[in-house]
This record gives sequence, C-alpha cells and structure tokens, in this order.
Amino acid sequence: MAKRVQKPRSSAPSRRTTAIASAGSQGAFERIADALERLAGGIPETPRFAAADAFSWHPDERRLAPVANVNRVEMSLLKGIDRVRDVLLENTERFARGLPANNALLWGARGMGKSSLVKAVHAQVNVAHARGKGGNGPLKLIEIHREDIESLPDLMALMRGAPYRFIVFCDDLSFEAEDTSYKSLKAMLEGGIEGRPDNVVFYATSNRRHLMARDMMENERSIAINPGEAVEEKVSLSDRFGLWLGFHRCSQDEFLQMVDGYIAHYRIAHPREKTHPEALEWATTRGARSGRVAWQYVQDLAGRLGVKLEERGRKTNDQ
Repeated sequence: MAKRVQKPRSSAPSRRTTAIASAGSQGAFERIADALERLAGGIPETPRFAAADAFSWHPDERRLAPVANVNRVEMSLLKGIDRVRDVLLENTERFARGLPANNALLWGARGMGKSSLVKAVHAQVNVAHARGKGGNGPLKLIEIHREDIESLPDLMALMRGAPYRFIVFCDDLSFEAEDTSYKSLKAMLEGGIEGRPDNVVFYATSNRRHLMARDMMENERSIAINPGEAVEEKVSLSDRFGLWLGFHRCSQDEFLQMVDGYIAHYRIAHPREKTHPEALEWATTRGARSGRVAWQYVQDLAGRLGVKLEERGRKTNDQ
C-alpha cells in the first residue's frame, strides 16, 4: 500500500487575510496622504465654530483655536468714550441682525479703551442675543495678529459660507516702510475679486490714524517720482474703513471717574479723599492719564489693601 504523500502547507496568505491586510494598508495610506496634504496646506481643518464665541487665528497650522475666557472689561467701566462706544455698538448690532455694517478703525491715544471696547461690544451684543432681543446667532470674535495679516485670504476662506457672523479683530495694527502686507488687507476690505464675505466685518485698533508712521509718509514724499501718488497708495488703506473712531486723552475728571468706577465695581474700601490724590500722583509719575493708567493704580491699591480683584469680577490690562 502506497504511502499518502502529505502536501506541504502553502505559505501564501488566504484570500480573506489578503483582503483585510489590503484594506488596512489602504486606510493607513489614505490617512497618511490626508495628513501630508494638510501639512502642505491643501486641506485646512474644518473649524468647530460652535465650540466658543471667540477664537485666535494660527496661520501656520491654518487653525482657529477656541478662547474659553476672553480677557475683557464690562462696558459700564469704560468712561470718557461715550460717543464712540454708542457708534460702534450700533454698527455691531446692525451687523448681528444681518444688516449692512462698516469696517471700523479705532485710532488714537494709548490706553483709552480701544481694544477693550471691541471686546465689550462683542460681549454685549451676544448677551442681547441670548436674551432673545434680536440677531441671527451669536457673533464670533476672531483675533488675528498684525504679523499674520498676509494670511487673511486663508482665514476668510474658512469663514465664507459658515452659518455664523464674524468680527475679525486686529489689535495695534500699523505698517512700517518696507512692509507690503497692507496690500492683503486692502484687497480683503475692498477691491479683491471675492472681497470681504457678507458674514464678516473687520475691526482694528491703532495709535496711527492712517496706520502709517508720519515720518514714513514724509519719506515717501521726498523720494518718490510722484510724491502724491506714493502717499495716496498707502493712505488709501485707512479709507477702506467706513468708521473712523477717534480716542483722545482724557481730562482729569474723566480719569478720576475711571478710578472711582473700578473701585466701586470691585468694592474696594478706600476713602475718596485719599484715593483721588493718590491716583493723580500715580498718573503724574507715569506722564499720562488714561484708562490703562487708572486700572494700574487700582491694581496697586488692591494689592496694598489685600483685595483679590479676580473674586469681584474679571480684570483687564488694557482699558
């Protein structure tokens, strides 16, 4: 009787195993390809706008990072800027209701509440929305840094068509002689093919009315073939803002009102006959009277008296 010859086991994988391995490899390759394409800037991450009411823009990653707690001051503590406060608030309320609104440039004296007003207006409009007093949804505040202005087209692409309305905010915006990034801002505000999306408005603060240093403008006049055209080309950027809101140095009475407002808000027990002379001396040593200087004095006073301001409300370092 002949022996049955046993066939050696095949080392080749089964069809089922091969299919599973192939599918797994394909999925891994797709994930790697997506990651590489995202790193190359091909596919920006879809923002989760519902995660917060404020975001900071990170252009290197083409990402919007949620800001859980915005460093802001209550509107009632902003003194001496009643007119510009009302104008910006009305413009923002119209924008929140889906009506036409202007881009705004808040310019002027240091420490007088330019950036704080933008953040306070954003908060107040959203509070009114939460109470059911109008608006198409909560406004989203997007902060972009001055050095990232050239990435504005990428940021606009993420917001265009989103079911929210956005305030893009740039604090302390200005440009130097060799800086050409202002052209990206000009195209975004007006003049580009796509232009500013209907659901976006741009607010900026600056110490310079025309966003350019005076000596830079004078230098352009001195070296250009056509001085008028050279200056106009740069100054035309500020013309793209429909609202120019000027902030000027406050009077002594307004400065003391700012100090009194902070002290009352945080319930700091200190007699006025001592507070006012101390606050004026504090302002004299710093050579300025402003909301920022008033806040700095109140911080010093609270520290001396052992009062923790965080327990009374939110603090700010830029009124």
